[in-house]
Amino acid sequence: MNAESRTFLDRLLTTPSVSGYEQPIQQAFREYASAFADEVHTDVHGNAAAVLNPEGQPRIMLAAHCDQIGFIVQHIDSNGYLAFSAVGGHDNAVLIGQPVVVWTKDGAVNGVIGRKAVHLLSASERGKAPSIENLWIDIGAKDKEEAESVAALGDPVTFRLGVTELRNNRIASPALDNKAGVWAMTEAARALAETRDFDAAVFAVSTVQEELGVRGAETSAYTVNPHVGLAVDVNHATDTPDAKKKKIGHTVVGGGPVIVRGPNVNPRVFEIAVEAAQNADIPIQIAAHPSATPTDARALQVARGGTAAGLFKIPNRYMHTTVEVVSLEDMEQTAALFAEFIRAVPSDADFTP
Repeated sequence: MNAESRTFLDRLLTTPSVSGYEQPIQQAFREYASAFADEVHTDVHGNAAAVLNPEGQPRIMLAAHCDQIGFIVQHIDSNGYLAFSAVGGHDNAVLIGQPVVVWTKDGAVNGVIGRKAVHLLSASERGKAPSIENLWIDIGAKDKEEAESVAALGDPVTFRLGVTELRNNRIASPALDNKAGVWAMTEAARALAETRDFDAAVFAVSTVQEELGVRGAETSAYTVNPHVGLAVDVNHATDTPDAKKKKIGHTVVGGGPVIVRGPNVNPRVFEIAVEAAQNADIPIQIAAHPSATPTDARALQVARGGTAAGLFKIPNRYMHTTVEVVSLEDMEQTAALFAEFIRAVPSDADFTP
C-alpha cells in the first residue's frame, strides 16, 4: 500500500460517519476521487459516486457503504449527563467505559460512557450486559446548561476513532465495517482510471445508511440503473477460538478476499469473479449464503427490473466493536479483484442465468 493510499485509509478511519450523518466521510471520498474520476457527484440521499467512462457498456455499479454504527444524543439531564440511543446494531457489553466523541456543530466533544461502579451493582445486575437506558455519556459538564452549550439533541456520537497497528500487516479500528470496503472500492476505481483498459461504465458509489437497512444502495441503484451491481462489505472471520464454522463457513484474516455464492449472487457474476481472481493470481475464499444477504447486494439485486449482483467481502474479526481487525493485504487484493473483474467484462456481456 503506497503512502497516498494509506493516507486515504487513515482519513476514512478517523472521520465520523454515523448512519444518517455521513457528510464528513463523503467529503473525504469526493476529494480523493476527484483526482481521477471523470465525474463525482452526490444525490439527495447522501450517496456519493465516482464515475469512470460514463458512456461505456455495460453499466457496472460498485457499492460500499460508508456509514458506521454509532449513537445519537437523546436527552440531557439536569446534571449535564447525556442519554443516548443506538444507531445500528450494538453489543451492549462492549459499551461500558468506552471513550466516545460527540460530533457537534462546533466540532468534536470528548466523553466517556458511564455506568455505576461494579461495587454498587446489585446481585441481579452483575454478570449481564446493561440496557442503554442504564448508561450515560459524561462529557465533564457541571450541569445541564453547560452541556447544552456544547451538545444538542440529535448530535451523532462515535467511539473514539483511530487505528491500531498489529503484527502481520493487520490493523484494528472501529468502523472497518465498512470503511475497509470503501477504501478497496475506491482504490479499484483509481487503478482502472490509470489504465483505462475496460469497456464498462463504472459507478463507484459510497452508499449511506446500510446499517439501517441498505437504504442508500436502494436509492443509488435506482438512479444508476446498472446492468451489474457489485457490493463490497466485511465478512465474519472464523479464525477465532469460538467460531462456529459449520454454521457460517470458514474464512480467515489474511486469506484473501471472500467471494459469496448463493441466491443473492448472479451465477455468471460469480463465475467471472472466480476466473478473474485465478487469472490474476489473487487468492480468494468462497462463502456460501443461503438467502438475501444483509448487505448492499440485497438492494442491488432487486433494483428496478433486476441487476446481476455480486458480493465481495473482506474478512473481519470482532465486527461491530471498537477493535475490528482486518488485513491490509486482504483489502489490497479485494481492490485488485474488483479491477480485474471489470477488465474481464466485454461490452456485450450477457449475465442471463
